[in-house]
Amino acid sequence: MKSLLISGDRSGSGKTSITLGISAYLSRQYEVQPFKVAMDYIDPSYLTGVTGRMCRNLDSYVMSPEQIRASYDNACIGSDIAIIEGVRGLYEGSDAILDTGSTASVAKMLDQNVILVVNAQSITRSAAAIVKGFCSFDPAVKIKGIILNQVISEKHKYKAKTAIEHETGIPVIGAIPRREEMKLTMRHLGLVPFLEGKTGGEFMSRLDNVVNIIENNVDMDALLDIAGEKPDVTEKPAIFAKSSACDVKLGVAVDEAFNFYYNDIYEILSSFGAEVVTFSPIHDRLPDCDGYIFGGGYPEMFAEQLESNDSMREAVLEESLNGKPVYAECGGLIYLTEKLTLKKDWNNQPADMSYSMAGVFEGETRMPAKRVIGYVDGVSNSKSPLGISEFKGHEFHHSDVILPKDTHFCYSLSRGLGIRDGYDGALKNRTLAGYTHLHPVASREMFKNFVDECRNPV
Repeated sequence: MKSLLISGDRSGSGKTSITLGISAYLSRQYEVQPFKVAMDYIDPSYLTGVTGRMCRNLDSYVMSPEQIRASYDNACIGSDIAIIEGVRGLYEGSDAILDTGSTASVAKMLDQNVILVVNAQSITRSAAAIVKGFCSFDPAVKIKGIILNQVISEKHKYKAKTAIEHETGIPVIGAIPRREEMKLTMRHLGLVPFLEGKTGGEFMSRLDNVVNIIENNVDMDALLDIAGEKPDVTEKPAIFAKSSACDVKLGVAVDEAFNFYYNDIYEILSSFGAEVVTFSPIHDRLPDCDGYIFGGGYPEMFAEQLESNDSMREAVLEESLNGKPVYAECGGLIYLTEKLTLKKDWNNQPADMSYSMAGVFEGETRMPAKRVIGYVDGVSNSKSPLGISEFKGHEFHHSDVILPKDTHFCYSLSRGLGIRDGYDGALKNRTLAGYTHLHPVASREMFKNFVDECRNPV
């Protein structure tokens, strides 16, 4: 098996579009297993869509080296090439001095050869200084190839390429022209998720354009030569092995509004004896299950459709009142409040608009609000359906959830904002909902506790 990592010299370098195009192109001939550094949902949805294999997230802030290795090895079973997309710049992380949470840390943990995407807009020889600086900053990171982006002419390409190769000896294997077609559709929290965007012809046409540009401007043979060779993985790591036969049924909300899941979750839940049943809060009726999970997503973009599905909202409320375990993250939290209010000028609307949600929690969600993004550290208390545990996770939202003062919170955060004043994980009956996103490998025991909770009816 071959494996490589594609990173950028900064946010906005173009690495997402370039990685997407490379992955899509190689998937025509090979089984490509994609990965994404950090706790992000949108880029993985694209990489999953174009390769046909579920992208996995690798984050050295929330995951230990052993957990990163286990997730990587498990996903690579049956693949020919592993491609890891970095996050932001190669060395950006959670700390100013240490490399925790950075792409560089994952590159070193998994001994990856790195292709660095350099935004060459308005520079030529200075690009060599950037590459030389990146190489010397941490010699343990193995930068083996360069792709230039935002190149405007053959002369621009020649000068930057010649300077880099002369000063560093690292080959420039691609030069991507500055084209409007390389830009993918954006939204307030990032790109449009693949599950939603693939239904639009313009969106898919953009993807085709990206692949064509990459195919014509990157030396794929050189890229494959740079990719390091790794032993084939044939056995599942222990943490993904099933510990029992399936004896509990878990409903997981998956549709246009709810699709922010780390893809390890399905095998992690299965390893604890859970049969996963996916359903759509927009289109379906609630399936009969022992518990339910509502992940994050964009419920605000589908508020009218979610409100219109009365039977789903009423069934979710009834199941919660009857004591069925329910776990919700971010978008799922929004859905479980009484109403969602989108303020005037939101998405070009002329006035404030409110939509009824499931109503498990008294209170409302208001959007937009201050944009919140960052890691969280916390402790889950004894009343939590996910058990007593320390955890690390991530929060990423553009909303405020307003709950009653007497709301019980299961999470106390030492880092992050949560729902209110450093508290997160609101509890009602056996329903837990918060802004915190948990990685299923890093928080494996918490998901085990939730599956066990689903085995025990009230």
